[in-house]
Amino acid sequence: MIFSGLQKNSLIDYPGKISCVLFVSGCNFKCPYCHNPGLVTGNENRVFSEEEILSFLGKRVNLLDAVTVTGGEPTLHSDLGNFLGKVKQMGFLVKLDTNGSHPEKISEFKEKGLFDYIAMDIKTEPERYHEYVNAPKGIETALRESIRIIMELGNNYEFRTTCVKPFLSSEIIQKIGLIIKGAPLWAFQKCNPEKVLDPDFFKEKDRLFSDKELDGFKKTALNFVGRSLVR
Repeated sequence: MIFSGLQKNSLIDYPGKISCVLFVSGCNFKCPYCHNPGLVTGNENRVFSEEEILSFLGKRVNLLDAVTVTGGEPTLHSDLGNFLGKVKQMGFLVKLDTNGSHPEKISEFKEKGLFDYIAMDIKTEPERYHEYVNAPKGIETALRESIRIIMELGNNYEFRTTCVKPFLSSEIIQKIGLIIKGAPLWAFQKCNPEKVLDPDFFKEKDRLFSDKELDGFKKTALNFVGRSLVR
């Protein structure tokens, strides 16, 4: 497996743990606000082989608690499961970030115990993905199935939503909230438009929410989930 980035230490990616972060390239969605455009387009120049990453991890046993795998979209890589198995054998906890487009992979990894924590991004209401992120029509079926599978994990997961207009509104939050009702955590993420996949998207009109609006989203979310926060 090939990786396009490595962050050696992080205190924020895996809740309550010290982790490294591994980045994979390639994504099947095209979110205009994506803050890792080089990973989406495949233009990221840094390359790490699986052997290099495993060697790095071998030197970090007892120094790191966990490994976070993010992207891009990790579940697009056919050899991901094999790699996660090797990481688990080394004694690390594994956190997986995903857009939820491949529920069959999430189910497989879950059954094999290949991750300990998972974070799924929810961009907007599932029925509108094809409008906003270049997803195929019918993607909502896969997204809802991923949510169902993830919500069977107890408390070892979270949902995340990047706050950009028109992806999000009070009405859309209500609709998403009903789908993920009972989840332990729903995190709202501020958007930084300085380095994004589609800078022109932010030139047309005001795309960002105020802190007051974000706080309102967080309060609304508490009607559906155990905890909500703004990052």
